[in-house]
Amino acid sequence: MRAIVYLIGAGPGGPDLITLRGYHCLQRADVVIYDHRVHADVLRYARPQAEKIDVGGPAADASAQHAICFLIGEKAHEGKVVARLKRGDPLLFDHGGEEALFLHEQGIPFELVPGVPAAIGASAYAGIPITYPGGGDTVTFVRGFDDDGRERMRLDWDHLAGLGGTIVCNAGARQLPKMIESLVAHGRAADESAAIIVNGTLSSQRTLTGTLAELARALEEQPVGAAILIVGRVVNFREHLRWFDSRPLFGRRALVMHSKEQPDDLALLLQQHGADVVMDTDTGVDVYRQLLDRKVDVVTFTSASAVLGFLASVGADQASDLLAHTAVATLGPAAADAVARANLTPAIPLATGTLGAFAEAIAAHFKGN
Repeated sequence: MRAIVYLIGAGPGGPDLITLRGYHCLQRADVVIYDHRVHADVLRYARPQAEKIDVGGPAADASAQHAICFLIGEKAHEGKVVARLKRGDPLLFDHGGEEALFLHEQGIPFELVPGVPAAIGASAYAGIPITYPGGGDTVTFVRGFDDDGRERMRLDWDHLAGLGGTIVCNAGARQLPKMIESLVAHGRAADESAAIIVNGTLSSQRTLTGTLAELARALEEQPVGAAILIVGRVVNFREHLRWFDSRPLFGRRALVMHSKEQPDDLALLLQQHGADVVMDTDTGVDVYRQLLDRKVDVVTFTSASAVLGFLASVGADQASDLLAHTAVATLGPAAADAVARANLTPAIPLATGTLGAFAEAIAAHFKGN
């Protein structure tokens, strides 16, 4: 295949939100050059033999961006198919346009592959429609920076605050309270509805809602990291449209122990109920450390081999102590017997049933807790 560069938007955060086109282009790549804000699981879609290069966070200055451009060009000149991965969309508040222009000037073929912008994805996962009849006729996107050392934003705050409709701001940790303060100081009503979304579309997503004045006070008491700020009447729909963070296992972490007898479909089923799922077979997963640090809410066993694998990884004499703050879930008599022999008591025992029924039982256990 001829050398080409795909400038790919990886989406708003969740690794399954990359577009189908982006997925196919990534699979063709010999080299993947990515920002560290791209979710690590997106890299799993690339070929195992592809070279993967992390170029860090947003370029702090022009020289850093030039270095990235030359790196992309160098790999393309070597005859490689290059995937340049960026969070969100490469042309919205990012350097995709600069990189594309550099490739054009160098005579290097390229394609721009759109991605779901972070603000659009985060608002959908928070249950907030960016537009809605009666919610105003405009949407205004405001750029912010994760790096608070950048130059001060130059905005006509009087004009911005006076606009109708919805305002959507990407904001760094220090910029967020300043944005709210500036909007109110220049005429936006302090009692207008607003939302702050942190880690949008991820299992760690948090959404704060209230008036601008209430959110300003909340940030004084407990600052947050980089976030999306949404201002406008559309925020009021969250009470009715929230879905992502209302699932029974949202905010819960499930450790799925691999079974030789059962397929690994359980992980996907638990994710559909909102769980953050890790498997003992995942690269870099330390089962012992996960449990010791109390990062796991439920451990699942679907066979005796899964139980034996768990005991081998953490030590049979330590298993009971490590699981003291974790629910144990078993499917089938073989798993239940193996757990009993290890002197463990399952909180969620399912004598028989499908993996789907097992996931439902786990979700029911945590629902409302």
